[in-house]
Amino acid sequence: MKSSAPRPVERLIEAFARLPGIGPKTASRLTYYLLRAPESESLELADALREMKANTVLCARCFNISTSDASLCSICNDAGRQDDQVCVVEEPLDVLAIERTGIFSGKYHVLHGALSPVEGVGPDDLRLAELFERLRDESIQELIIATNPTMEGEATAMYIKNQTEGQSLRLTRLARGLPSGGDLEYADQTTLSQALEGRSEL
Repeated sequence: MKSSAPRPVERLIEAFARLPGIGPKTASRLTYYLLRAPESESLELADALREMKANTVLCARCFNISTSDASLCSICNDAGRQDDQVCVVEEPLDVLAIERTGIFSGKYHVLHGALSPVEGVGPDDLRLAELFERLRDESIQELIIATNPTMEGEATAMYIKNQTEGQSLRLTRLARGLPSGGDLEYADQTTLSQALEGRSEL
């Protein structure tokens, strides 16, 4: 059935529907909300999107999100954090989740995904080479593997373990306080705190 909505409205619905977790109904509700909202609210959203795309980059060291006026993110630039402890996560959202616990004082390394042969994601598609370079160049004593407890996350953890075999490095994995098949970004603070505190040798 052909839509009776004008093309600009259809285009925004389609754009919202492409976002993760947003289906056609939610996309329609968001679009019609913005149609009714004051023009300033829509313009503020558009400006925020433009600013985000124009003024954010990946940190040159850990590949977390950073501002375009700094090569390193605020965590890498924080002299009060431990340089010898690095937590490896899949996505920048995972950094936010762990930071909310308030108990981790080391640095991070963001892979931007996990190994998934089924989806064609191999080691060269992730920031693994940069991680191994950091292990060679920096005085890292402990590497905490905080990939998601999924098949892909486990495969990534085992790949890192195999590649670092023989190095004088403490390799740990988040404790099983996290539910299997879940994502870090959805875990509550207590679960994440327990997982960090109860991490075990890999």
